[in-house]
Amino acid sequence: MMYHHAGKACGPIICPTSVAPTQYDPGMTDPPQNAVKTTIFPHVIKNFHPTHTTNVNKHVYTHEHYFPHTESVVNVCCEQHVFCGAPVNPCCPPMYAPGPY
Repeated sequence: MMYHHAGKACGPIICPTSVAPTQYDPGMTDPPQNAVKTTIFPHVIKNFHPTHTTNVNKHVYTHEHYFPHTESVVNVCCEQHVFCGAPVNPCCPPMYAPGPY
């Protein structure tokens, strides 16, 4: 217990609460997931007897080339404070008084 002013008890000194600026941690990005897609191509080979027929299944591979591109936008904000005169204190008269002309 604290004593102050002629032995009178005082409570704890409570300071105003302060709030620190918000802190932003770096964002987190998961690694890309790899998906494997399997396509089954059924093949039929027809064989006839006594005449023999060979069916040739010719696979034609088409290579498609893609060029993905990403784009981003950055917005920049600027701020100006322009003081067009000085603030007036209504409790304090101006340092100068306009005189009669």
